[in-house]
This record gives sequence, C-alpha cells and structure tokens, in this order.
Amino acid sequence: MSTMQHTDVLIIGAGPSGSSAAALLRQKGYQVTIIEKQHFPRFSIGESLLPQSMVFLEEAGLLDTVREHVEQFAFQFKNGAAFLKGAQRSFYDFREKFSDGPGTTWQVRRANFDHLLAQQAEKYGADIRFGHEVIDVDVAPEHPILTVKDEQQQVYQIQGKFLLDASGFGRILPKFLNLESPSDFPVRRAVFTHIEDGILNDPEFDREKILITVHAKDPRAWYWLIPFADGRSSFGVVAEQDFFERYGFKGSADEDLETLLKRILADEESLSHVLRKVKFDMPVRTLVGYSADVKHLAQRNYALLGNAGEFLDPVFSSGVTIALKSSSLAIPLVDQLLQGQPVNWTEQYEKPLRAGIQVFRAYVESWYSGEFQDVVFSKNQEDKIRRMVSSLLAGYAWDSSNPIHKNAKKRLSTLAEYCRDPQLQQTEMNGA
Repeated sequence: MSTMQHTDVLIIGAGPSGSSAAALLRQKGYQVTIIEKQHFPRFSIGESLLPQSMVFLEEAGLLDTVREHVEQFAFQFKNGAAFLKGAQRSFYDFREKFSDGPGTTWQVRRANFDHLLAQQAEKYGADIRFGHEVIDVDVAPEHPILTVKDEQQQVYQIQGKFLLDASGFGRILPKFLNLESPSDFPVRRAVFTHIEDGILNDPEFDREKILITVHAKDPRAWYWLIPFADGRSSFGVVAEQDFFERYGFKGSADEDLETLLKRILADEESLSHVLRKVKFDMPVRTLVGYSADVKHLAQRNYALLGNAGEFLDPVFSSGVTIALKSSSLAIPLVDQLLQGQPVNWTEQYEKPLRAGIQVFRAYVESWYSGEFQDVVFSKNQEDKIRRMVSSLLAGYAWDSSNPIHKNAKKRLSTLAEYCRDPQLQQTEMNGA
C-alpha cells in the first residue's frame, strides 16, 4: 500500500449531494476529493426536481450549467404536479404557492443531470475519482481515513480533515459504521423504466407537470409519469409486496418485469388511456425496501448527506431536494470546523435538516393513509390552503412560516376533514 494521501475534505459519492458539497467547498478554497464507485453518466431514478432545489443549485454555482444544457438533454420545464384517480383529476401549480422562491424547475434524466453537476464540480477544482471503491472506513482518528481500491485493483489510503458520505443508496458509512436504523415505513417496491410515451400532442396531458396516478383498486399503490421534452418519460409503479403478488410476481431476480409493469398499467383504465400509444423499449428495473434511516446524521469528523442518511419515499420527489439541502446546511459547518470553531452537529445540522424531512414524512404518511389523497382530489380547498399545500409539494418543507409546517401530520389530518366536509372551519390551519 502506498504512502497515505491527504486532502481537506473527503466525499464519498458524486451524485447531487456530493457534487454540490464539493462545489460549495471549492468556493471556500478547500481541497476536495470525491471517491465515486461508478462511471458517469449512469442511470438513476428521481427525475422530477422540485423548485426549492433551484435555490440550492444556484447557491452552489451549479444552476447555470443545468440551464445551459436544457435543450441538449431534453430537460422538461416543470411548473407543478397533476393527480389522477379514476375519473378524478387535480393539479397544483407551483407558481401559485405560499412560500417565496422559485415556482418552476425541470424534469431531468438523472444520468445527464448528475453528470453535469459532477463535471462542473471538477471545473471548480474538485478531484473526482470515478471507478474507485471505498473498501474500509476509519473514523477513530481525528482525521478520518478511507481505504480505496481503484480499477486496477490497487489499494491506497486517503485521509481528510472531514468526511462526507454522499453515497446515496450505497449508504457506505451506515454500513461500515453500523449506523443503520430500520425505517418505520412498510416495505415497498418500485418497478420502473423509461418509455416512449406517445403523448407529445395530447391535450389531456400536461408535460409541464409530473403525473401521479392512484391505482383505482388499491389506493396504497400509485404510478409516476415524469415526462421529458423529447416524447419520452420515466414511468413506474410503487406498492407493497402483496400488490405485486396479485399480479403473479414473487420477487425473484429472473421474473419478467416488463410484462409485470404492462399488466399493472393495463389494470388502470384512466392511465392506460393516457399511455395508449406507449412503447416499452428499455429494460425494466426494480428496487425494494428503499426507505431507510440512521442512528445519527453526523459526529465530530463526518456527516451523512442526502439518501445516505435518510430516504423516505419517491411519492413527492423529495430525494434530490433533501440531498441538496443537506449539502447547503453541512458545508458552512464544515468550514466552521476547519476554521477551528466548535460545531454542534445535532443542533446545527441534524435537527434543522430533519425538521423539513419530518414535514415530507407527514405528507408521505398522509398519502398512504388516504388523507392527503382526500385533500388532493377535494373541490373544497380555499385558495390560501391550496397555496400552503402547493409550497410543500414544491419542496419548501423548511419554510416555518407556512402554517402547515408546524405539526404537519396533525394539520394535514385536520385539512383532510375540512376537505371532506365544507361545513367545517379550518381554524387550526389558520392558528399559530
């Protein structure tokens, strides 16, 4: 093994949280090394960004490079979310929201989007080592050490003054440091692919919004349809395992996922009509048991970013927003620490980050319980209430001035009752 290498900040993973963290650190003049197991571009889901993400991308100096490549990569302008359940339709326009900030964003192929962010981080001076794999982690010393294997099977060690885990579903530090904590969400499976959707000129479909469809026979199951600007879309279905078993799926690796997804689509009349000209021309993939949590998000010399720390559910597309928010919160604290000032990672990082995550969690739980579905499809929402909901769907989960932010779970339940019965007053919604 060669002599120990050194850097200021080590980052595991070059996805959105890793690249944005690197860009922010380079703004402050720190040497940054990213260890990334894969080569970019690489396929990933999570293609529907939220407007709140634009704030964090701009802060990291990454927004312009995305904007400059919108046409090249067919990133689709996005201004809201649409919902479908049988004959019921609903939508939220994110430009009509309670919170200040951008109301539009894009729907992106993550392979291109993530690669753009990583390339820009490299232009800013970050050292990204693609094809390098972390095989051991030592956080016992004051300055953590990674043991890394490159593509030639050569092993080396590198030490940083601080370590950030941005490994996403790889969850490197949770696995090596035994930080895994079971999620209290039911185990759900996603089955997904990219399709030629055949709906470029269909007046019944708004390409500027993600479409979320509730399965008419099982409201716990839902489909996403995320259109790109070139007639293609990301398409998938999410449900618990028993749902898939009803379609004959047992969960083995050799089962025909394309046939499964087609069968599930055919069982939803309204969505089948939208996708009546669909062509399946890419491999169908599956991901199961993706919800995850950890015992803590940071300690004296390391912190977890984005999905490496906690992933909720894809239903409201919160993953990239949480990832970018975590970098935005963490990097000023890393700077503070490297300047020799004390940092309370629980109070200054974990609690503020989890405050917004808990709001997203309330929405996810309320969606699957059916309460938020009642809100979405209700005709009894006042404009003020719609704007509050629109803000949270747009990713502004850290806006504590939004009345729904405080005690979000309780207030969503109250809102659902109000939407079911127009005679009820939304006293709690307008309270403190």
